[in-house]
Amino acid sequence: MNQSKAVTLLVENSNSYTRSLLQGIASYMNENETWSIYLSEHEIGACSPDWLARWKGDGIIARTDSESVANTVQNLDIPAVAVNAAEHLPRVPYVEINESGVAQMAFEHLRQCGFESYAFCGEPGSRCSTLRSAAFAQCVEEAGFKCHRFDHEESPEGDSSTDEQRNRLARWLRSLPMPIGLFAVNDEKAQQVLTVCRSNKIRVPEQIAVLGVNNDEVLCDLCTPSLSSVILAGKRVGYEAAKNLDRLMRGEELENACTLVDPMGIAMRQSTDVLAIEDKDIAVAVRFIRDHHCDGINVQDVVAAVSVSRRSLESRFQARVGRTLHQEITRRRISRVCQLLNETGLTLAEIAQRTGYQNEEYMSVAFRRAMNMPPGRYRRGR
Repeated sequence: MNQSKAVTLLVENSNSYTRSLLQGIASYMNENETWSIYLSEHEIGACSPDWLARWKGDGIIARTDSESVANTVQNLDIPAVAVNAAEHLPRVPYVEINESGVAQMAFEHLRQCGFESYAFCGEPGSRCSTLRSAAFAQCVEEAGFKCHRFDHEESPEGDSSTDEQRNRLARWLRSLPMPIGLFAVNDEKAQQVLTVCRSNKIRVPEQIAVLGVNNDEVLCDLCTPSLSSVILAGKRVGYEAAKNLDRLMRGEELENACTLVDPMGIAMRQSTDVLAIEDKDIAVAVRFIRDHHCDGINVQDVVAAVSVSRRSLESRFQARVGRTLHQEITRRRISRVCQLLNETGLTLAEIAQRTGYQNEEYMSVAFRRAMNMPPGRYRRGR
């Protein structure tokens, strides 16, 4: 029998996202060849452990922001794949979350709530925060709005205490134009924002709607109000990283050194459950589409619900929401199809029935047009 390959995982398991990475690696192993896994107790910014430079295994999957760890990994003559360290490991293939996709999804969600003011709250010095901030600001500005950002501010010398940091955050939050949609770099930062809002009597979501990232379900449900969050496909990242490492250990070459994985969707909770649209007719239309998009409705049904002329509603809706009525119905319907493909084992025919399509064929055509792939391939990829 062939001896199992020895693989080191330099991946901390301190949060739900990193644990989902490990689940994805385990899933690949369960479907393919079992490896002898060495799971290092490794913090993301920690220095390289003494044993790593002497390790004689077969492969490494690394998640690190430490240059010393990156240098050690690159100097080893061992196949390696990174899962977040592209800037530190330029000679190592990597699998990462598509941060531009995260920002786009966050903006679209807050835009659906009707906001015309947007903010981003991040962490200074964090590469993830920098990428999400820049991508979110680009989405906001391309739509004709201004993005207020808290990520570039450094704490003044001597003002690094928790109380001072919260005071600075509170001053910034109070300075924002309200109502406003706020995107936080992760669920932990979003929780801080909610805590400061509560202590400063800022109403969430009426004055500030707050959206996090990672969908740590325990943390999101413990927040007051419960936190909406972008769902990252961490398990997919881990699976793809393991697949790429397996190919490298077999002596194969990878076609692409970079693999980007899109986010899966939005977990909607109380912190963004608001509709900030002053135009009452448009608010009624958005709410009607939100509540009935899977009932087989069409544009005329929306017009009838609002009781204004179709031409007037169409032009005002597109100016306010950025899409036509038909596009908004289709977008929400396809989003629901994606959710059912991701989260259930329903057949395509059953999904078509639940999302208002006449049959599976109609749904498949609409899905292919929107997602550039058939629903079956989308499900397999996820």
